[in-house]
Amino acid sequence: MKTDRISNAFCPQRLSGQGKSAAFVSYACAGDPDFESSVRVFKELIDAGVDVLEIGVPFSDPLADGPTNQRAAERSLSNGMTADDVFRLVKRVREFSSEVAIVFYTYYNLVFSRGHENYVKAAKDAGVDGLLVLDLPPEEASEYLEACSKYDMKTVFIVAPTTPEARISLITKATTGFVYYVSREGVTGERSDMAEGVTQALDQIRAHTDLPVAVGFGISNRDQVALTAKEASGVVVGSAIVRRCAELSSSSSGKWEDFRLFLQELVSGVREAG
Repeated sequence: MKTDRISNAFCPQRLSGQGKSAAFVSYACAGDPDFESSVRVFKELIDAGVDVLEIGVPFSDPLADGPTNQRAAERSLSNGMTADDVFRLVKRVREFSSEVAIVFYTYYNLVFSRGHENYVKAAKDAGVDGLLVLDLPPEEASEYLEACSKYDMKTVFIVAPTTPEARISLITKATTGFVYYVSREGVTGERSDMAEGVTQALDQIRAHTDLPVAVGFGISNRDQVALTAKEASGVVVGSAIVRRCAELSSSSSGKWEDFRLFLQELVSGVREAG
């Protein structure tokens, strides 16, 4: 079994032992709807069998996010969530799970303003395993990549349907954790239909790397999870989870039970595909 948490999350032997054909990657925004409820959200995700927690770092200008995730960031920031609070939240999550892989979904302004080394070190010390910086292309990431290498922080970069093959090689060379294939153009959000051309895109990416390739954007129910898990190393679900987070609070016991059942149903999709 692999030693680092991201490699372990996608390890075929480990997944097979759990009856899964792919890793389940969940997205939720840190501090949404409030700090303590957010801690509980991540615990519920782990309890449901999520393999990778993709934690959205709230940002005032989330250009890659659709309305659902934008509102989550707004709720978090309006409640006073800071960068240091996000690191503190990760430490809380690590109190009840030392095994789940944690990846920050963040924007470059938040990294740059703190300083590459300072940010990467703080994230690593908190218990983060990888960083996905949405608006930082690999061509401009030399200082960031050096800091990640120094602190053994895995990098995650995105390939889109419009990415030319020449750039796929560049992207995969800069990636040390997993490749994130966004199966649709545009921003995040739930969809009722499946994206086209995923199999061909995965074949193209895998021609350039042996790293896992996770597929996201628009996947929002068990059937879509199961179909994607037949092709990808991992399946990412975000907006469908985030939309339900808005309804949660410490006093909404019934909503938490509904949330728990919804997560169990989603994660069962990667088992159905096995």
